[in-house]
Amino acid sequence: MSTYSQVKFVTSAAEAYQLAPDTGREIAFAGRSNSGKSSAINAITQRAGLARVSRTPGRTQLINFFELAPERRLVDLPGYGFAKVPQRIRLHWLELMEHYFNVRESLVGLILIVDSRRGLGEQDAAMLEWALARDRSAHVLLTKADKLNRRDSQQVLRETIAACADTAVTVQLFSAHAKQGFEDARQVMDRWLAVA
Repeated sequence: MSTYSQVKFVTSAAEAYQLAPDTGREIAFAGRSNSGKSSAINAITQRAGLARVSRTPGRTQLINFFELAPERRLVDLPGYGFAKVPQRIRLHWLELMEHYFNVRESLVGLILIVDSRRGLGEQDAAMLEWALARDRSAHVLLTKADKLNRRDSQQVLRETIAACADTAVTVQLFSAHAKQGFEDARQVMDRWLAVA
């Protein structure tokens, strides 16, 4: 992609039938609530208000589609984990995301957002399994890396790489606040979005 700053909102989906047309190529962003997913999307696209950032975990409650270029999209999936929402809504999110991963032919890769201070959790591993089961690429952004010292950030990077060693998953450190890792993330996304 020549520029991520031209990205624009396309549509939101609360139900499977509301998903954007399944054409072209798209990259999904997923992560625990409060992992820094919205901040990462905004930083990568250099658009401060594109994805809604909130101090309240679980604000992304829909699947949000953004267009980078014709037939090239970013998809912001609902966060999981901390969200204080009724169980029935949480189950609906799970069903919607499961449907998304199972049927989406245009999905070429998953950017998994993981708070570097927490490391890879069970739900994060499950998200990677969903992507890999469909033979899709996956890349982990260890966000908020600026909140760790160099030794600790390198340790969590090594641990995450080791946890993903038997897969094709790639991993990097990332910080929206310190402007770290933007170009590396974009290079991964550029490869995925290019026509094979």
